[in-house]
Amino acid sequence: MISALAIPVMFFIILSYGLIRDVKVYDCFVEGAKDGIDTIIRILPPLVGLLVAIGVFRASGALELITYGLRPVTSLLRIPSEALPLALMRPISGSASLAIVTDIMNRYGADSFIGRVVSTMMGSTETTFYTLAVYFGSVGIKNVRHTIAAALLADLTGIIASVWVCGMVFGWH
Repeated sequence: MISALAIPVMFFIILSYGLIRDVKVYDCFVEGAKDGIDTIIRILPPLVGLLVAIGVFRASGALELITYGLRPVTSLLRIPSEALPLALMRPISGSASLAIVTDIMNRYGADSFIGRVVSTMMGSTETTFYTLAVYFGSVGIKNVRHTIAAALLADLTGIIASVWVCGMVFGWH
């Protein structure tokens, strides 16, 4: 009930506050919408570049090659090799990650150890490059300095923690 009323109540509160303060609410809305369009135009080139790069990365077979090469390392960390494509793709693309998770769920089941690990991984990691492209691109920041390293370290921590927590809670595979 609360969630169904949240948006209409917030809309009413904002509209009422604006009317009480004698703010031209509609004019502010139109100006904000115009700024939104300008933001979309600014972030479109980085997003298109990112989407093209993802398509090339997946179509080239590079994901499978990297997955194969990292298997010895992931076996030491007890990361299931079936979850490795998600771990590699998650910082790049949310939709590609969702497709990988769907494939894993269909293949191994949601209640399998691998299914639980990838579900936890999806919730504890971020689409780092997409987020940087959108947020930094929207305000015109080109030098991301230490942001990428810090964000990828956070993703790696989320990946390792996902495997560790699932292993502790549900038992190691």
